[in-house]
Amino acid sequence: MSSVRERSRGVREGSRGGPVDPRLLRRARATRGYLVAGIAVGTVTAGVIVGQAWLLASAIAGTFARRDLSAVTATIWPLVGVFVARGLLSWLNSVLAQRSAAAVKSQLRTEIMAARLRQPGAVGPDGGALDGARLVSVLTQGLDALDGYFARYLPQLVLAATVPLVVGVAILTADWVSAVVVALTLPLIPLFMVLVGWLTQSRVRKRTAVQQRLAHHFADLVAGLPTLQVFGRAKAQGEGLRRTGETHRHETMATLRIAFLSALVLELLATLSVAIVAVGIGLRVVDGNLTLVIGLFVLILAPEAYLPLRQVGVHFHDSADGVAAAERAFALIDAAPPATGTRAVPDLASAVIEVDGVGVTYPGAAEPALRDARLLLGPGEIVAVGGASGAGKSTLLAVLLGFLPTTSGRVLVGGVPLTELEPAAWRAALAWVPQQPSLLAGTIADNVRLAAPEAPAARVRSALRRAGAAELDPERVLAAGGEGLSAGEVRRVALARALLRIDCAGGQLLILDEPTAGLDTDAELVVLDELRRLGVGALVVSHRPAVLAAADRVVELRPDVPQIVGSTR
Repeated sequence: MSSVRERSRGVREGSRGGPVDPRLLRRARATRGYLVAGIAVGTVTAGVIVGQAWLLASAIAGTFARRDLSAVTATIWPLVGVFVARGLLSWLNSVLAQRSAAAVKSQLRTEIMAARLRQPGAVGPDGGALDGARLVSVLTQGLDALDGYFARYLPQLVLAATVPLVVGVAILTADWVSAVVVALTLPLIPLFMVLVGWLTQSRVRKRTAVQQRLAHHFADLVAGLPTLQVFGRAKAQGEGLRRTGETHRHETMATLRIAFLSALVLELLATLSVAIVAVGIGLRVVDGNLTLVIGLFVLILAPEAYLPLRQVGVHFHDSADGVAAAERAFALIDAAPPATGTRAVPDLASAVIEVDGVGVTYPGAAEPALRDARLLLGPGEIVAVGGASGAGKSTLLAVLLGFLPTTSGRVLVGGVPLTELEPAAWRAALAWVPQQPSLLAGTIADNVRLAAPEAPAARVRSALRRAGAAELDPERVLAAGGEGLSAGEVRRVALARALLRIDCAGGQLLILDEPTAGLDTDAELVVLDELRRLGVGALVVSHRPAVLAAADRVVELRPDVPQIVGSTR
């Protein structure tokens, strides 16, 4: 079984099994610290509640017994102290929850981005390609759902584990009959919470999927807006966006409706349970079988036993949102585990790179994206990879870059498996030009220097000239994405960046995906001559006849047959 499928199965097996995702406890230190501190605060809170109930019962019973306010005046300052203590404990619990939420979100965002950088080609939790819109959705709105989880649900969960226990023991020592009634009715609240929770969980997951689809749709529209405007189709997309937004609104309102109805059910159940306790206490006080102070003490404590559980039910939708966010975060992190390779990268000036029967199948895909690819790349050689769209050319490059794990086969670098090499050192030896290069806001020189930040201006100009972009001013300021440059000019800047990496940053291997697309014939010839002059190995994906003709070997990928080493030029 492939490593990709094993990780996908591991994600499913590691999904939520209780009110607290076990992975949050294992991997988010702030969660463990908060739970320990929360239990301590909850236990102290329960003790303060018992003390408050006894002071109120004594004051009220003493007033009726003595027919004056001496009992009230004797307990007023202790009661003030109790109220202040409860307020401080509530504030402390809130501060701990907010800090824990911030720490956990920061840790998860860091781990997601680290996983993304380890394997940019990794798929999302549903097996689909993880584009920028979906990644941003998870990092922002997705993980922000943990605020409610930590600030509202977990505090109540901790109180539900401590307060009913302490309050129940206090009621038992005062009146065992009321304790039995509380013990019999208290489990009804978790039972109804489970019934409501099943429906809430499915609704929240459905709403999350709709939210991600809306984000993806909107990002696609923004990215393709110039093209849509050229063909007069921009306004026509408004209806599709409106429908997706309406679906999101419908699912959100359905989730809120269930949350409000669940709160009503739990409030009614708790109220009826307290009423049963009150009726029993009233009858026994009238018959003289129970003192007024004990009856009031138990009656004041009874609602406090039900309150934390009620509040857990009220905030269960926060739990569903938070756990769904954690599931998506851990799915992204687990999809790109840390690399274990530690071996040094062989000197590529003398090492042969061998792709031996490499195949890649994405999770959930019926057919492999790349099957049984084989090629050799010797020092200083230019090997071109051709084939129709969908044959797996870009997938092959992603494997060589370390962005994707293989389903079958292996890549050898000087006889050493690629998976055993130290990833950072391997990528430091590569100079890569993707099919759609990215440029950052700044000057052209700044973008070229991303390959070698300390490179002098003369080297930057030389790299631009050798990439066929001598006419571009290195000091020209660009917007994000290279706005203002043509597609061919963006590609030339990216190629200049790769050449500078070879010149100044120790790069020893060029991996190029359609490097001459958008270039005219003269510029293409300049680039090909430069690739040959560099004297380093180059693996080039291209459909251009001139590139294929200039290569030492050509490997033709076909999606339906095993691949073999191409013909020698």
